Amino acid sequence: MKKIYRLDEIDCANCAAKLERAVGKIDGVKQAEVNFMAQKMTLEIDDSRAEAVLAEVKKVCAKLEPDCALIG
Repeated sequence: MKKIYRLDEIDCANCAAKLERAVGKIDGVKQAEVNFMAQKMTLEIDDSRAEAVLAEVKKVCAKLEPDCALIG
């Protein structure tokens, strides 16, 4: 399953890269891409665990970038 989220309040390209690396390590995430200029995160995730994986993605995002929100 492919999901695209808008990132609200991502501050810099370094923050986007840090977020991309952390989300990419989550079990169930096949691919993660964060585009700082477009303020978007594209995820390819395991369909069978989609809800749990998305919850973990939101938790990681809140931990690394507390001011950033995933809107999707």
